[in-house]
Order: sequence, then C-alpha cells, then structure tokens
Amino acid sequence: MRKPTTPPLDLLEPFEASARLGSFTRAAEELSVTQSAISQRVRKLETLLDTKLFDRGHRTITLTPEGRELLNGVSVALQHLTSATHSLRQRESRPVVRLSADTSIAQLWLMPSLESFLLGSHGFAVDLTVSDQEAEVLAADVAILHGNGHWPGFSAELLFPDEIFPVCSPTYLGRHPIRDLSDLVEAELIDLDYVHWNWMNWGIWLTEMGLDPARARTLMRTNSYMALVDAARMGLGVALGWGQMLEEDLKNGTLLRPIPHSVTPPYGYYVLLREGAEDGAQMLARHLKTATFTA
Repeated sequence: MRKPTTPPLDLLEPFEASARLGSFTRAAEELSVTQSAISQRVRKLETLLDTKLFDRGHRTITLTPEGRELLNGVSVALQHLTSATHSLRQRESRPVVRLSADTSIAQLWLMPSLESFLLGSHGFAVDLTVSDQEAEVLAADVAILHGNGHWPGFSAELLFPDEIFPVCSPTYLGRHPIRDLSDLVEAELIDLDYVHWNWMNWGIWLTEMGLDPARARTLMRTNSYMALVDAARMGLGVALGWGQMLEEDLKNGTLLRPIPHSVTPPYGYYVLLREGAEDGAQMLARHLKTATFTA
C-alpha cells in the first residue's frame, strides 16, 4: 500500500499553532488540548518527516530552518482550508444562483445591470461564470447567450436584438473622415474572427451593404471582441459595434458612429432560464430582462 505523502491535519495544526505562538502551552490553550498532547503531536510529525522542526530550550521553542520552511507551506494551506470552509458555510446560509455569460456581454453590459440585484435584500448570492465556450455557459441556472433563441432544456427570452454598425474613436475620425459607406473601404478596419456562426464580421457587413469586402483594408483581426473594442477606443481603426453593448461608449463619446448605416440580423442576446430552476434563478432571470430597459 502506498504511504500518504502529506502529514495528517491533526499533526500540522499543532505544529502551526506552536510555531506561530512560539509556545506549546499557548498552542494547547488555543486548540483546547493539553500541553503534552501538543508536544507529542509535534514529535510525531518530526518522526514522520525525519526532520527536527524546533530547537527546544528550558521554556522556549525556536523553529529550525526546516521548521520555517514547513511553516510557510502549512500556513498557506491552512488559510486556503479556512477560506474554503467559510465559503461553504456561507453557501449553506445563503442560497447561490449560478449565472453565466460570454466575455463580451459580461464586461460591457452585465455587471452594471447586475448591481441592483447583488445589493438587493432577496437573500441570494450569485456565482458568476464568464466563458466564450457555450457548453460552460449552459452549465448554469441562468445564462446570457447570443444566438437564435433555441437552446434545449432552457426557456429563452430576448434581451435585445442585434443592431451592428461601424464605430471608431473621435481621434481616428479626425484623421480619417468617414462621410459615407464608400469611405469605409479606404479606412483601417478592425475585424472579428468568424469563429461563432452567429457573429458578424466586416466581410458579411460590407456585403450586406452592397460593397465588395475584397477591397477593404484590414488593419487587425482578433477572436476577442473586447480586444476589438479596445483597439477602436485607442483610435487604431473602425470596428463593428453591437447595439446596447456599446451604449456607454457612445453616450460618453469614447466611440462614435461615423455613419448611420446598420445591419440587423435575426439574432440577439437572450436570457436563458434552466427548466425547473428554483426561485432564485427565476428572480434573477426576471431582473436581467427588466435591466435591459433601465441599464
């Protein structure tokens, strides 16, 4: 049988308390055992590790170099255990609703919309997962996803439909005036990799507008919508913006719509509620739907 490589907790706790307090007696008082029990467990740990952990004086104990090294690791491990058990106890006293969303909607829209729910007096905590992997998002009770509204095992309600239009910074527009559609062909475009079937890139958008995408000048391409938005904010070029998600940028002038043209495909962002979900998940789903009108 393979011997355990990690000493048992009932030996590590007395060691940590003794080292931290500098006394077997004080460690015994903290752990509510006798001083001899503490001393015996520390000696058992030293025997198990075949290492001297304390130099023992008449009424004092001092960590050896090996003891200090062990203390560093044990202290961190015990802190993690304390944190984990505290988290579990909180979950027992406060029900948790599992929420998930893709990266773009989480960073650009979800957090402000979630604020009033988190500060509410309903008694529910939220466990948020942010991922661009649909399978991970669908593991939650409540999810926010982009698509056509059909996900087996969930009821889906439209948060907002797609409206997709060019955006750029005031700085870029000052350097490269864009007065009509034809000017986009001469602009530096920041494009989105066509990874998800329901997302739109410049090739599709320009085609919808009757322009030849082969004539376009792509400065940068990325699979991250957040990187795309940041590049547009920096004034590197023109990106495609999704309505609602860039509302704050358009409101404060960080980004502008140089021309009014837009494309409205048959997709959008939906709030998904798992079938049979408990009350907390139903409350959160209703809140998120309402937040689209107040965010």
